[in-house]
Amino acid sequence: MSEVLKSSNDVLSEDKFLKLKDFISSLGNADGIAMPVLQEAQNIFGYLPLEVHKYISENINVSVAELYGITTFYSQFTLVPRGKHIVSVCLGTACYVKGARGLLDKCAELLGVEVGETTLDKQFSLQATRCLGCCGLAPVMTVDNDVYGQVDDLRKVKGILDKYREKEEEAS
Repeated sequence: MSEVLKSSNDVLSEDKFLKLKDFISSLGNADGIAMPVLQEAQNIFGYLPLEVHKYISENINVSVAELYGITTFYSQFTLVPRGKHIVSVCLGTACYVKGARGLLDKCAELLGVEVGETTLDKQFSLQATRCLGCCGLAPVMTVDNDVYGQVDDLRKVKGILDKYREKEEEAS
């Protein structure tokens, strides 16, 4: 059994590595499977730490360096744990002109984190993004796949975030 599988960390549990192994097996020996394997690994683990890169490398015969290159090139991947909900504020030109910097600052204040950080309870991660393709709705923020446009009244931000906090409380 690989050293990686001996981790006692819940995030890197043996069950998760076995699930990834099953996924890799389902793909067979096809060429070009690094991207779908990295995508599935991120779905399983929530992020792609070095241990996961090593495990994938051993199982698909692609170097850790090549996998790391893919991971750091595509913004969909992350090397650090993210919160359950990803809060993104567009800083593209239209949004920026309409006050996105203030929107980003308000999100940071309400969440108690800086851009690129995750709240201590692991519920929210805050990120700044470039154009989300909703320029007519500027300024725009998203929470996961939900788009919130015309968030120029910063008092709206608390209500938006509270909606996701309430969902978590109901689930507990």
